[in-house]
Amino acid sequence: MKVKSTTRLISTGPRSLLPAYMKIEQEIKRSIKKTVWPPKSKTFTIYPESGKKRGEGNGVKPIKTAFLGNLEKLGWKKEYHIVIIPGHRFGNFDAHKKTKKMRCVVEWETGNISSSHRSVNKMVLAMQKNKIDVGFLVLPSRNLYRFLTDRVGNFQELKPYFDFWKSTKL
Repeated sequence: MKVKSTTRLISTGPRSLLPAYMKIEQEIKRSIKKTVWPPKSKTFTIYPESGKKRGEGNGVKPIKTAFLGNLEKLGWKKEYHIVIIPGHRFGNFDAHKKTKKMRCVVEWETGNISSSHRSVNKMVLAMQKNKIDVGFLVLPSRNLYRFLTDRVGNFQELKPYFDFWKSTKL
């Protein structure tokens, strides 16, 4: 699998954190690049099927599982729960890593576009409440998402909201 582009929506904190951030970003990119489909193959191959019918398409969850397994080998914890606001349940982050300098989460988009919005909003809220320092959302491109399940969140559909999230005050 390849990384087509990256977009930083919110950036705060001292420049001294930049090397730690870059290391985390590289771990995520490396984990994406090591993700293969179908499982146990040597490359990432997409079946040109829509995935709308049973037994067709490309496995969104197995692809996510492979990615998270790659992160786990680098010391990330899967399905990590963070109490953002006591008494409210926002669901687990797909993966979490705490280093000496930062607390990081990653969400791998396997749900519909509404799920993508919830993921970003959950990360922004966790940053506002000082529970995490960095959050990453991994999305398929429009070229890939059409071969996954119906209406998987994707970069092109979220792009119009980038200015809104960039305007967030932390």
